Amino acid sequence: MTHQIFQAGAEQRRATRQVRIGRVIVGSDAPVVVQSMTNTDTADVLGTAMQIAELARAGSELVRITVNNEAAAKAVPHIRDRLLALNMDVPLVGDFHYNGHKLLSDHPACAEALAKLRINPGNVGAGTKRDPQFAAIVEIACRYDKPVRIGVNWGSLDQSVLARIMDENAGRAEPRDAGAVMREALVVSALESAAKAEEYGLGGDRIILSAKVSSVQDLIAVYRDLAQRCDYPLHLGLTEAGMGSKGIVASTAALSVLLQEGIGDTIRISLTPEPDGSRTQEVVVAQEILQTMGLRAFTPMVTACPGCGRTTSTFFQELASGIQTYVREQMPVWREQYDGVENMTLAVMGCVVNGPGESKHANIGISLPGTGESPAAPVFVDGEKTVTLRGDTIAAEFKAIVDDYVSTRYAKKAG
Repeated sequence: MTHQIFQAGAEQRRATRQVRIGRVIVGSDAPVVVQSMTNTDTADVLGTAMQIAELARAGSELVRITVNNEAAAKAVPHIRDRLLALNMDVPLVGDFHYNGHKLLSDHPACAEALAKLRINPGNVGAGTKRDPQFAAIVEIACRYDKPVRIGVNWGSLDQSVLARIMDENAGRAEPRDAGAVMREALVVSALESAAKAEEYGLGGDRIILSAKVSSVQDLIAVYRDLAQRCDYPLHLGLTEAGMGSKGIVASTAALSVLLQEGIGDTIRISLTPEPDGSRTQEVVVAQEILQTMGLRAFTPMVTACPGCGRTTSTFFQELASGIQTYVREQMPVWREQYDGVENMTLAVMGCVVNGPGESKHANIGISLPGTGESPAAPVFVDGEKTVTLRGDTIAAEFKAIVDDYVSTRYAKKAG
């Protein structure tokens, strides 16, 4: 039943326009796209190119970079060239605030090198400068045929829109609460900005919208409303999600609800990295959300038991961790050589209670001996017991079984 529910969510995606970003298709019936963002100084060409390459290898299909000053704008085409020299054709998204109109105008090579522009209506300009500066960016997007994400954020909401919505609310017979007013202002800002962009000549098939907040329930409410009121593709993300498990859990809670309802065409998990931690964690989390929901497949999934009083040895934990790391590291190679290997399932179980049964459900499963059990580990391949492993070489032998399964069960790619 659960599988059927997830499949229904995958098949009932909200109907949207289709937007091409370089070689990536967003919206319509295209798969949900994984996106990330660098945290390097964009003026550091080598450092930024290396982080983009790392994110792309991890599976980020779009990478956003900050373009906040002259040095950053000048660096963008050189970053793209470095990536192309590495055979990395990942589309780059330029993130502009406050001075985007000037940077794009003064540095046409920057505009040319980017695959998409991201602008925030709340930060594009104040007062009488807002519309002309917004129009200038849209006109540049049209000139270079670049799609635009209009990204509203409740931390930098257009105050004129908020004030107007507040005034309208005050005149209602039954005024809404402050949270509802804020959510309406976010939606209105995004939709009105998209309408202006189309008035200025940007095609409706070149626009993506986002409306980010850091509260799970507010994010769900905003995107449900936005999805009902437009057919633009939507970029999902819980802004400032936080660090570690808090950020992962909050992002998963919010995005899973929306994705299950068919809402969302690109996603980003905005995790605060641990000190010296890898930026790629947000890519892995995004992939795992989509894969565990049955919406996409990226790498073989490993089922492992949590352990209990029957599993006092840590060996099954070590084997599960080692296998999970191994298949993720092997995927770049396997992906180039074999079709469908990302759909493979593995199970590493710790005792006889659920071990054999769970192992039979996976393509390859191993049931390790629990406390007091016979020191033998039966291996099941596609539901059938094939061998029993013993001794100190179980981990190496199990990896060899996985390698053999990949090479014999999945079709080799041509060329």
